[in-house]
Formats: sequence, C-alpha cells, structure tokens
Amino acid sequence: MQRRQVLKAAAAATLGLPATTLWAAPVARGPKFILVFLRGAYDATNMLVPYSCDFYYESRPHIAVPRPGSGADAAIALDADWALHPSLRDSMLPLWQAGQLAFVPFVGTSDLSRSHFETQDHIELGQGPQTHSYDDGFLNRLLQQLGADTRPMAFSAQLPLSLRGPRRVPNLAIASAGRPGIAPAQQSLLEQMWGGTAQEASVREGFQVQSTVARDMHSADWSAEMRAASRGAVAPRGFVAEATRIGALMRDSFDLGFIDVGGWDTHVYEASTNGAHGQLADKLAALGEGLAALARSLGPSWRDTTVVVISEFGRTFRENGNRGTDHGHGSVYWVLGGGLRGRRIVGEQIVLSPSTLDQNRDYPVLTDDRALLGGLFARLWGLDAGRLQAVFPGSRPVDLSLV
Repeated sequence: MQRRQVLKAAAAATLGLPATTLWAAPVARGPKFILVFLRGAYDATNMLVPYSCDFYYESRPHIAVPRPGSGADAAIALDADWALHPSLRDSMLPLWQAGQLAFVPFVGTSDLSRSHFETQDHIELGQGPQTHSYDDGFLNRLLQQLGADTRPMAFSAQLPLSLRGPRRVPNLAIASAGRPGIAPAQQSLLEQMWGGTAQEASVREGFQVQSTVARDMHSADWSAEMRAASRGAVAPRGFVAEATRIGALMRDSFDLGFIDVGGWDTHVYEASTNGAHGQLADKLAALGEGLAALARSLGPSWRDTTVVVISEFGRTFRENGNRGTDHGHGSVYWVLGGGLRGRRIVGEQIVLSPSTLDQNRDYPVLTDDRALLGGLFARLWGLDAGRLQAVFPGSRPVDLSLV
C-alpha cells in the first residue's frame, strides 16, 4: 500500500493533480467559468476596430484595418462605431450573431507600470492598488467562496498566480515542449493501478492530453521578449490544437478553468500590407478558431459556460516606426457563453481623440477589471457584497447584465 501511495503521488505531480483528488465522471452541475489570459498584451485596437474614428486611421497609416465595405480586407461592422477584425469572420462572427459574444472596451487595471510581469501579477492577485501580498490570487479566493464542490483546473505549464492559495488546484500543461513527465513503462503501471476504479478514465485522459500537448512555443516568430512576456503560455496555434480537448475536460470534469495563450507582444511588423494581414491577424485567427472549438467541444455545457478573454494591458493607439505597437494601458475584454446576453459592446465608452487618450497615447481605463469580473461572479453564483469583497477587496462590482 505504501508503494501504491507513492505511485499515486507521482502520477498526481506529473499530471498536475493533488495526490488525494482525481475527479471522476460528469454529473449535472451549475455554472462553468473559464478565464483565458492573453499574455504579452494583445493589440485590442485592431481586434475591435473603432472604424467610425478618423483619428484611428490617421494614427495607424500602415497597420489600420480597412473600414467596413472597403473590400475583401475590410473590418466587419458590429454597430455604428465598432468593427471586428476580418480574421475572426468564420470563428467569432457566428457567436456574435447568435448573441453569445460581447466586448468590453476601455477596460483594465490601475497599474501604470506598462511592465508585462507587474501588470499580469496585479491582475492575477486582484487585490487592488494598495496591497501586494502573494499569498493568494483572486480565482483561489473565488474558489474558497464557492466551496469544496467546485472543481478547478489550470490548463497551464505552471499554476497561475490567480489560482495560488489555500485551496489546492491542479494544473495540466498544454504548452509542454519536452518529453512526457512519466516514462511509458511507468505510465502503463499507473494505468493498471487505476484500472477498474472510478478514476480510471480521468487518469487515462490526463495522460492523453499531456502526450499531445502543443509544441510550437519555439516557433521562429517568437522573440526573446515575447517568450518572457508569455511566461510559458501556449502559442495561439497550440491553443487551436488543444482547445477541443480542454472543452471536453471542462464539460465532463471541471467547473472553473484557466488557460493562458502567449505571443501577443507585437512591437515589430504587427501587420504586413495592412492590419488585415500579418502577425497579429494570424494570431487572432488562431485564437478565434480555438475559442470556437472550445465552445463546440463543451456541447450542451456551453449554455452554462462563461468565458472571459483578458490581457495585461492594451497597446499604443499610434503605430510605432516598426509597423508595430508598444505597451499601452486600456484594453478590450471578450465575454463569451451559450447563455450570454451578447451581441453588444458594453461598458463606459468615449470618443477617441488625442485629448481623450491616456497620456495622449493609450486607451484609458474606464471599466476596472475587478469591477467587471465581480459583477459577472455576482450574476453567475449569486455572490453577495461580503463574499465579493473577499474575492476583490475594496472593489465595487459593475453589473453589465451580460449573464
């Protein structure tokens, strides 16, 4: 029995699961929530295009996305002011038209460092501007409020800061670039050990996911800075490969998930002939395909699932001298879900001009990230003010009526 317990612990460590907990098969449950973190700060301004703004086209003479109606490369009008990047036509536009996608522009944090690492930590800790304790992240505090029955999983190389804390959370790397963590002989032994138990399917599925993880973290277009900013997150192409598997795992075994996708630090040659083509367009296309695959794989559980796509900050409104963009401030968050009240651009907005930009260079932050997420959590789980304060201390939730 001692040897059996040692092998259990080894399996748990390799699969990223607590030694005492391997979840069995699915039962009917409540809401599901998935946070997708785009590490490296994606250019939200070319994803959700402010096409009614002449200042946008003046500020991005080489990398702007063409106006709706201007040809094959044109952005796709969503309302009178905002348009969708054309690379998302096949993946995200159907969800928008079905009312299962919304966008929140001018959202972000109070952190003005423009440091990838500081701002990522600031968001994941979720403690506001005054506290800097690394004892726990906001998703771990949320789990503490939701209770022991909520089943979390981080689909990441390392347990993200947002999920660290007293509540034990497993993680399963989808961005591994090396050999499997357990040799084939050991894997076979462990599968035999769990054979015939309620956990057999979970163990086999864990090995399957791990053995087919994305391996394009070292693709040629990743600079050293982009790799660092991505903190080991899977590249967008890798996310496409894994999204179906993640969706199946979330459908059958987990209630709260975390995914990070790297490669968004586009200082150089963000676009080629115009903003409809090039590095950012390719990454957005892959991200959209992955999110659409995730939705399909969740099956009937999609109607109970809410996905929020965030990034540490936006990028400069004006293009730089290298046909790229630099570190900015405000961003655009995505909210998706089968039960969403979508097909809307929500939250406080402004007319874009040099005088309304933050420091005459970036989107300002008009909606706080903690307030947005707090409002969603209140809707999803009925959390009262006291419990929301435990998750986001000092924050006042904003209810955008998305769910």
